[in-house]
Amino acid sequence: MKNKLYWDYFKYILEHKKNVFKTCWKRKLYIHAITHDLSKFNPKEFIPYAEWFYGYHGVKLEKEYNHEQLNNGTSCMSNNYLECKRNFDKAWEHHYKNNPHHWDHWLDDKGVPQVIPSRYLEQMIADWEGMSLKFGGSAQEYYLKNYHKIKLERDTRIKLEMMLGLNDSLAHNYGHTLEEFVNMYDENEYNRCFRFIKDVYGVDSYGLLKGDNNYDKTR
Repeated sequence: MKNKLYWDYFKYILEHKKNVFKTCWKRKLYIHAITHDLSKFNPKEFIPYAEWFYGYHGVKLEKEYNHEQLNNGTSCMSNNYLECKRNFDKAWEHHYKNNPHHWDHWLDDKGVPQVIPSRYLEQMIADWEGMSLKFGGSAQEYYLKNYHKIKLERDTRIKLEMMLGLNDSLAHNYGHTLEEFVNMYDENEYNRCFRFIKDVYGVDSYGLLKGDNNYDKTR
């Protein structure tokens, strides 16, 4: 049974690397096309990731039981889940600390986001585009739906939004983030400028940025 979950996760990594290879190649990120996510083959990441996503005591349990049942620590099921989650969290930390294409890599010790160089923003977008080939949607949709959980330094966010084709205010020398535009404009005025986001990507960015959402850690 263990061999199957490791094999399933190994196949997932290969598919993800293939998809990101395609998106990197289009962006002329030739070296990153090859080196992307190599740390996932490290046992420190590979085993906890496989057991979290494909084993029984990870995400499968989260779909079957509520938060209190899983986190009370009073049953074998709960203890197995908590151990699996701790192992995955350590693996996730190892992954983003060793892969600068994740925004988490650029948080300082106090959790304050630092400036991300453009080449790593390109790699980040390529990663999101690669995920979209597997799970559907787009890099833009992923970014918008995780907007409040993706912690970015302000100028980095403005640059990223321009690179994603969502917000070209930087090109006009008055850069604001989409969230700043939401707070500056009423809904009608905002949609006069950014209605294309809903038309192209199917995301009501005004309503979304007025609220909150859940950040999905990538595999």
